[in-house]
Amino acid sequence: MFDYSKISDACIKCGKCIPVCTIHNIHADETTSPRGFIDLLGAYQRGSLELDKNAKNIFESCFLCTACVEVCPNDLQTDMIIEQVRKDIGEKFGIAWYKRLAFFFLRNRKVMDIAAKFGYVFQSCAFTLDEKRKSMYLRNFPLIKYDRLFPSLAKKSFLNSQSEEIIYNGGKGKVGLFIGCLANYMYTDIGVALLKVLKALEIDVYLIKQQKCCGAPSYFTGDFESVNALAKFNIEYIEGFMDELDAILIPEATCSAMIKVDYMHFFHDQPQWYERAKKISPFVHMASHWLYHNSNLQEILSQKGVDKNILVTYHDACHAKKVQGIEKEPRGLLKQNYKLVEMEDPNQCCGFGGVTIQIEKFHLAQKAGESKAKMIKDTEAKIVSAECSACRMQIGNSLHVSKLDVVFKNPIELIADVL
Repeated sequence: MFDYSKISDACIKCGKCIPVCTIHNIHADETTSPRGFIDLLGAYQRGSLELDKNAKNIFESCFLCTACVEVCPNDLQTDMIIEQVRKDIGEKFGIAWYKRLAFFFLRNRKVMDIAAKFGYVFQSCAFTLDEKRKSMYLRNFPLIKYDRLFPSLAKKSFLNSQSEEIIYNGGKGKVGLFIGCLANYMYTDIGVALLKVLKALEIDVYLIKQQKCCGAPSYFTGDFESVNALAKFNIEYIEGFMDELDAILIPEATCSAMIKVDYMHFFHDQPQWYERAKKISPFVHMASHWLYHNSNLQEILSQKGVDKNILVTYHDACHAKKVQGIEKEPRGLLKQNYKLVEMEDPNQCCGFGGVTIQIEKFHLAQKAGESKAKMIKDTEAKIVSAECSACRMQIGNSLHVSKLDVVFKNPIELIADVL
């Protein structure tokens, strides 16, 4: 068993985590609060708490937004111990077949490619497509409880749509592109936009075509067998070409956080793999962060001028600001050409929460999304941006349910629009 007592004993019960906790704000119960989770896990370690269905429900209600970690005076990794106990939950109760099926696809790229092709062909049979949002919503279907929006599948995945593995743009640098699953199969305009930006900067691109899922969906669900396989594959793969690149860019907060930070968390008990994960970490960057600090993109964009008629509000994805400390970089790039208006709390979690929240506890995601949609509405912006496709999926649905005429775009897409 993972040693939960170390963190449980270190918690001083100050309560600073309570006001920022996503689940506690919509379900005000001490058990579903960071210090409540920590205390219960300490009891689990001591053997005075049985890991029954009630405990399972509690530990699966955490959104893993890491807001508590950000404000904790003792820097306690509450998210890490929740992830660890979900492994125990998975081993005791099993992981639902539909989750295992999804994780099987994510572990097997070729199978996923075939499934995505079939999905694209037949998705219009059950869904109505919304081209403006790159999404779709179910037709009248009595078994579905919620009116909700889903990301639509692209005709061809981003990686499969690129015929070359290396794109030569002028040799002013060379970066690898790790696209992430949602951007590869659904929001493919993100990858196209990043290629456009790198072309303007004359930076060569190595498309990491054999990449597999970063493992985040499996990690947050407790399927550590899948995480172990995916993380080791990606680390070995990246090690093979890392020395030839200036950096590896990922236009996705969750994917970059998983590879840059969470791989080390996951391999805490595998020293050799921990060191290998630690070695590749400095080469992995969220795209806007690297472009802001390592290119003349700001200068190029500043020459285009600001269109004050286009109002954009920026949402701080949890895995961008809270996990990687990325806040000023995307804003610094966007404000060169757009009128940036801040929402009341851009740092508040949008409510995505991972696979379990989205499938089995969607009422919690919907509740968390309501306040975020209201904040966006109050800004009067017509575009909301975040460098995270999970946030795009969740916020897009919240906007749909709230009937707001607001479009979601990745900041890389907005920058490419200017170029």
